[in-house]
Amino acid sequence: TRAVLLHATSRMEYEDIRRIRIRQPVAIIPNGIDVPERIESKAGEAERTCSRLLFLGRLHPIKGIELLLDAWRELQHRHPRWELVVAGGGENSYVQGLHTMARRLGLARVSFPGPVFGPNKEHLYRASDLFVLPTKTENFGMAVAEALAQGLPVVTTRRAPWPGLVDNRCGWWIERTPRDLVEALDKAMSLEAGELEQMGLRGRQWMIAEYDWRAIARNMKSVYEWLCRGGEAPNCVMVE
Repeated sequence: TRAVLLHATSRMEYEDIRRIRIRQPVAIIPNGIDVPERIESKAGEAERTCSRLLFLGRLHPIKGIELLLDAWRELQHRHPRWELVVAGGGENSYVQGLHTMARRLGLARVSFPGPVFGPNKEHLYRASDLFVLPTKTENFGMAVAEALAQGLPVVTTRRAPWPGLVDNRCGWWIERTPRDLVEALDKAMSLEAGELEQMGLRGRQWMIAEYDWRAIARNMKSVYEWLCRGGEAPNCVMVE
């Protein structure tokens, strides 16, 4: 490649670039997200009778939804006050297959509301307590960032570039196995609502600090200034 510099959205993506022996500098700058200015606390939602585990995204085999449904077969009995919502759109045959699987496994308290957008999507995030993405692979995973920005703790796999969930104490970053998924979700769903909310608020602060568009713009500006003027590379640029 003739590029002077490459852009990666995560450390994992940067390592993939180096793995194919591209040696140019790489700026690791994540995708930006719109972080709501404020979110309401769930503390006053006394009328809620169920806590909610949410998957929201494209319904596709790569997202690991079958693994999630298998896990729910066990979790639904351990956590009768929780429900699972699998939101999103996909190929009709695949979506119908998920419905068939849910019936075959005898799953309770599972709903498939279809695609959600705009204010409806934001409301669904805010009406949930925990986000899950048991993906097979992600180069970024926008839904994880969106969930964190809305104040939700997250459970996702090490196939997605989110080790910061552990560093920032706002979620679980796990191996993609049935046992690990059940154990992480069981632990998360066993926490008091206030503990989950505090985890979500830590994740939201992380998004404000590093993923808000203003933070992205500052990093991008520093990269272009370095390319034009030289000097010491910004912290987000990997030169080796």
